[in-house]
Amino acid sequence: MIARSAILPALAVAASTLTAGFAFAQEAAPAAPAAPAAEAQAQGEAPAAAMQDSGAAYESARNQLGVLSYCQDKGFIDGKAVETQTKLLTMIPAGDTAKGDAAEAKGKEGTVSAMGVERSLADAATEQQTTEDALCKQMDALLQQLATQVPA
Repeated sequence: MIARSAILPALAVAASTLTAGFAFAQEAAPAAPAAPAAEAQAQGEAPAAAMQDSGAAYESARNQLGVLSYCQDKGFIDGKAVETQTKLLTMIPAGDTAKGDAAEAKGKEGTVSAMGVERSLADAATEQQTTEDALCKQMDALLQQLATQVPA
């Protein structure tokens, strides 16, 4: 269960963030009428929260890219997942590059880092009574499935 609760949902969250962000960007909302000061302040806080969320999504997506690279380097999956993840990354706002680089580096070492949880792929596989190879293939399949939902 650890693999499913820490790894696969992390992939799903990042991918759904990508698809939701893309859908949101495609909707052209009309300009809102002038708001009272209290509403304007509340609206001013929303972008800050969105920036934090987009930063977390960026770091998670970069970590995911690293994990997929790890899986590819081990020979568990081909390069299509890495290519797809790289493409999906272009659809979300870039976050802190240094944090993204660190998250991706952890992934390349085989560590999944998402939603405040870090777990090595090897430990997750052992706890799930499976192999890293099988987890990599599951992530690859989930990413490919989610990628079909994103317009080319």
